[in-house]
Amino acid sequence: MANGGQPVTFLRYPGGKRRMLSFLSEHIPPRDKIRGCYVEPFVGGGAVFLWLQPKRALLSDINCELIDLYKCIRNNPQGIWEAFERIPEGKEAYNQMRKLRHRDLDPVMGAARLLYLNRTCFKGMWRHNGKGQFNVGYGGAARRWVITRQHLDTVAKLLQRVSIEYGDFEPMIDKCKSGDFIFVDPPYRPGMKEQSNAHYVGQQFTFADQQRLALALLRASERGVSWTMTISSHPDILRLYPNYRIIPMPRGTGRTPGVLTSESGEVIILNIK
Repeated sequence: MANGGQPVTFLRYPGGKRRMLSFLSEHIPPRDKIRGCYVEPFVGGGAVFLWLQPKRALLSDINCELIDLYKCIRNNPQGIWEAFERIPEGKEAYNQMRKLRHRDLDPVMGAARLLYLNRTCFKGMWRHNGKGQFNVGYGGAARRWVITRQHLDTVAKLLQRVSIEYGDFEPMIDKCKSGDFIFVDPPYRPGMKEQSNAHYVGQQFTFADQQRLALALLRASERGVSWTMTISSHPDILRLYPNYRIIPMPRGTGRTPGVLTSESGEVIILNIK
């Protein structure tokens, strides 16, 4: 993986691309070849950004809690870590933290709570109900201390010159210019037409969203923007990209979260020649 730096992780993220980096790296330009800005409109766990470590970047997501976490890590990793350490162990403590509302907490405690829930919930399955309440059960503390203060410090350094924005993917893609590169990893179920499960904030990623995404990427291509996308291999989705390279993933997450399979139902689509 000579393209970027050493892989850095701090979040557990269903559908995250950390374990696919060796394959994805063949279809992502070296950071020194990105003349403009590196853009991730669905940043999620940020595995590709944290590996590539681009010189300039824009990271965004529709999940405001996640964006607040990134911003707070950039500004105060020490405060988050100290708050994270103070949260008690065990299922009872987990349920109490889960009941808290993000908007009622100060930024540091809100970030520490989200990091704690992510590290200790069942299989890292970030899911919210229709009211926006985190509703994943307790998964144990085994993965809580896999991360350290040094992980947050490293991430904070990588985020210092990064724009971090909350919002829908379409305006983020539409602001990209010639020379920029976009890595696109929308919410999807491998082999399926739509992401019907509640994803992060109680929203679905529907086929209408897939159509919006395809049109936004077409406009970006016409402006000279390069992009690489990971997506479901459903035929209706593939028909949205008739003039682009489509490469089946030899291994991917498949339909069971966290489990790699050789029949993943996922593809890479890209406009890079």
